[in-house]
Amino acid sequence: MPDGNTPQIGRFGSGQAVRRIEDRALLAGQGQFTDDFAPAGVTQMVFLRSPHAHAKLVSIDTTAARALPGVVAILTGADLVAAGVKPMYVALPFKRPDGSALTAPPRHCLAVEEVRFVGEPVAAIIAETLGQARDAAEAIEVEYEELAPAIGPGRAAAPGAPLVWEGAPGNLVAESRYGDAAAAEAAFAKAAHVVGLDIENQRLAPVSMEPRVALGEYDAASGRITLRLSSQMPSGVRDAICKELLDIPTDKLRVLVGDVGGGFGMKTGLNPEEGVVAFAARMLGRPVKWASTRMEDFLSALHGRATESRAEMALDANGRVLALRVRTLADMGAYPRNASVAIQLLVGPWVSTSIYDITLVDFTFQALLTNTAPTGPYRGAGRPEAIYLVERLFDTAARKMGLDPAELRRRNMIAPSAMPYKNAMAMTYDSGSFERILDQGLALADWSGFAAREAASKAAGRLRGRGIATFLEWTGGNVFEERVTIAVKGDGSIEIYATTQGMGQGIATSYAQLAVDVFGVELERIQVVFGDSDRGSGFGSAGSRSLFTAGSAVKLAADKTVDEARDLAAEALETAAADIEYRAGAFTVAGTDRAIGLFELAARQPEGRIFIDHTSSVSGPTWPNGCHICEVELLPETGEVVIASYASVNDAGRVVNPMIVEGQVVGGALQGIGQAMCEHVIYDAETGQPLTASFMDYCLPRADMVADYATKLDTGIPCLTNPLGVKGVGELGTIGATPAVMNAVADALARAGRAGAADRLRMPLTAEQVWSLLA
Repeated sequence: MPDGNTPQIGRFGSGQAVRRIEDRALLAGQGQFTDDFAPAGVTQMVFLRSPHAHAKLVSIDTTAARALPGVVAILTGADLVAAGVKPMYVALPFKRPDGSALTAPPRHCLAVEEVRFVGEPVAAIIAETLGQARDAAEAIEVEYEELAPAIGPGRAAAPGAPLVWEGAPGNLVAESRYGDAAAAEAAFAKAAHVVGLDIENQRLAPVSMEPRVALGEYDAASGRITLRLSSQMPSGVRDAICKELLDIPTDKLRVLVGDVGGGFGMKTGLNPEEGVVAFAARMLGRPVKWASTRMEDFLSALHGRATESRAEMALDANGRVLALRVRTLADMGAYPRNASVAIQLLVGPWVSTSIYDITLVDFTFQALLTNTAPTGPYRGAGRPEAIYLVERLFDTAARKMGLDPAELRRRNMIAPSAMPYKNAMAMTYDSGSFERILDQGLALADWSGFAAREAASKAAGRLRGRGIATFLEWTGGNVFEERVTIAVKGDGSIEIYATTQGMGQGIATSYAQLAVDVFGVELERIQVVFGDSDRGSGFGSAGSRSLFTAGSAVKLAADKTVDEARDLAAEALETAAADIEYRAGAFTVAGTDRAIGLFELAARQPEGRIFIDHTSSVSGPTWPNGCHICEVELLPETGEVVIASYASVNDAGRVVNPMIVEGQVVGGALQGIGQAMCEHVIYDAETGQPLTASFMDYCLPRADMVADYATKLDTGIPCLTNPLGVKGVGELGTIGATPAVMNAVADALARAGRAGAADRLRMPLTAEQVWSLLA
């Protein structure tokens, strides 16, 4: 094994801030995104989408459209049903309150009989050119019979609300309950302090740099479809199309994913449009491409969050939490997905007690249908919603009790000696030293120096506040097995194939660094490949799982490769394997100068390579955690919120590439700040028309929103569930930022004598809202 000090080698192993190997091609314009491919004879697909939130489909007349120049085919929902294409389905063991099974409307790739949200695809038009397809879409005549929509989970749950689907009485998909309601009620009755808040986690649009895109091709000789697309889960898309839609063997569909311009959870599963592309390519025997427009993504791609909650906390006279009670209505949109139901009814509850020793809970979560675009995974997926509730409650309780909010949190933190710790939802934390992270966060943010900064702000006519969030998150997607192949080639390269998926997060670089640790060769010799369902099946990249599952598999596979190569070297050098030493790409007979290089050895093999196919598992999720602190200034005359500083200390376990991890934490924090400050998908409550369907009316966070970032990683608390000791961090910043910012603004309002207004604070923090609360 290399000792890590080998010149030009140790510099590029784990723990080093190596520049991302993915970036050179991207910066040179050599990326291979799906829309860059244009095979001979490719046709263009566009979708005609519903202009109504809820309506019956009376008739679709495509006669005039089919006669237009360049039109190759037009498909409707009825056409797909007649061809045997099945609907997507939800299959999870959640129940309704009466004990009956979860209920949800079937999601056809193209609407059948009814449309249930503005933007639902009604027809697919395939033409020789994009312009011809768009012209044909405008020539289709659709007769609708409008129905009353249900918009927002609160309205959908109200007695007498319009039904999104007749099969779901009360618009209720499913319900989950956890804890002991009677014991919690008793705790609230005897509590010295009780706080409660009505809190909304507003609907968000995961705006990836690259919208959704798919390209389908069909080979008649083999009967195989090849589908290129922008996705986080190539195998999952393949399985959904084959098993749910087309009822074909999985070896009849190959999914290829090249460069991906961001996912944020939106690209984790099958989109109905991708199913239509695959079907149309097979039907026509010609390549078919669909590239979503930005407006289409706003209208019909998965949205995130969208919950309404009543959260309450009971505390004793010393500030120890006695019980936590949560009632949440979760908006599934018109068509629930497996992930969207699990996120709100299971994953969020798992982390609701966070880093605090809260043993008594009473939780009720309800998933509801509404006449809006479906919701699903979005960076953090359930954890931001849950953490936001408990962190807002802690600050509210601290104000009521006259305590420093950091001190109140400290009194409730789980002690390191309690590890492994099983929380109220039976989730086991393997490691964590939460007070240690808190202390570092307070120091980094200069918590004790706040009074001077507040005085300076006051002198400038501004109101200053500070907010804190101490929290953890769960990572892993509860899929802990990963397969990796490694090929050491005679040409001097090492190829690693992983079934996770690069999408901008830099995992190719991290995997390559882990390989350098084992092989001791130059980083440039390592090639990391993703995105081919023919080469391997796996869960993909979601839930901040890639490094601790697949990264661990890379390390173990590399070790196994060296062990096998040692046996081959022993044979080549005519000695015992026990006498062979490996270092920096060469095998040497101990105590001699007899040696053979790794790549020379590979070249001698029958296939010119040494190949290992390895599958390994980790023993559980990781629990990264942090302390995020934000200071804001409010401008009383306008209500503008200025983020004056943002500091975070993050327990990431062992860090493979600190530059990448810091980038993930800071980028995630800005995304969380976006939810607090400016992002909100809004539907008209009466008509269901989207009011935010472009960048003209949906505001994204900007880099200049934060005047001063300070980020620190604590790498001294390794995770115990994987051999690398790493913890997932892709979503950590997002989870901590939102409550830190909101608590800071609430604190500023309270310091200005508006404590009641602080409790009514809602996201996003528009200047109008803040000005009104101050006034």
